[in-house]
Amino acid sequence: MRSLFPVTDLTTTAAAPDPSGLLTDREWSLDELADAYAYPTDLPAEGPGSAWLRANMVSTLDGAAQHDGRSQPISCAADMRIFGTLRALADVVIAGAETVRLEGYRPARAREAFAARRAAAGQGPAPAVAVVTGSLDLDFSLPLFTEPLVPTLVVTGAGAPADRIATARKAGAEVVIAGEGTRVDPARAVRELADRGLRRQLTEGGPRLLGQLVAAGALDELCLTLSPMLTAGDAQRIAGGPGVIVPERFALASLLEEDGFLFGRYRRRDVR
Repeated sequence: MRSLFPVTDLTTTAAAPDPSGLLTDREWSLDELADAYAYPTDLPAEGPGSAWLRANMVSTLDGAAQHDGRSQPISCAADMRIFGTLRALADVVIAGAETVRLEGYRPARAREAFAARRAAAGQGPAPAVAVVTGSLDLDFSLPLFTEPLVPTLVVTGAGAPADRIATARKAGAEVVIAGEGTRVDPARAVRELADRGLRRQLTEGGPRLLGQLVAAGALDELCLTLSPMLTAGDAQRIAGGPGVIVPERFALASLLEEDGFLFGRYRRRDVR
């Protein structure tokens, strides 16, 4: 892996001197990746801006976010290293119910490589998983609910089916109300999770949930893997659903490359 657009100096190019050695074409260590993808350290303790929401998605050259309904076929080993690093840095991993079902979500696991870093940041051994769902059409007998290191959260609306809420709570899930009716308000979901101390937030989609977060102006950062593959077909883009009136401009913060895969990190221009 090599840095094409260094994290520490946005004006440096790959051809410039590199005392750090980060431009070297080699596999980065997990510590180096964790430093490169670290969350901002100047978030306020509470109120507006106290949460930082980043998304992690993968797309082919022709815009497909999935192949045969899953993201794994368009991923690679380096993408999975970054995927694991981003999870290890987060307080909570947010995913839509359909993604949880299709990708076979399991509880986030504790990783020894990140244990000291998480302890120093005041984090538990592993991030919580928060499932966004209006209907609560979930199998609460799965390990995501029966075997998590920290309780799984179910984010839903105040009008969600009462029997499904009761079933979720009986299974050990923490129910978070973040909307009226059965719909979840994306911006409110971010606030509700932050109010529970889950301020370093990571969403892994799917495309419908990411589209809702983008439309709500709730996304601070996008970590996007561009896969050197073409799939054609009618696969979803990384974000779907409601559009924005004016496209929102993000700024490139870093760009890495390995084996033809590009790993970009983009931040909203009006945030840190």
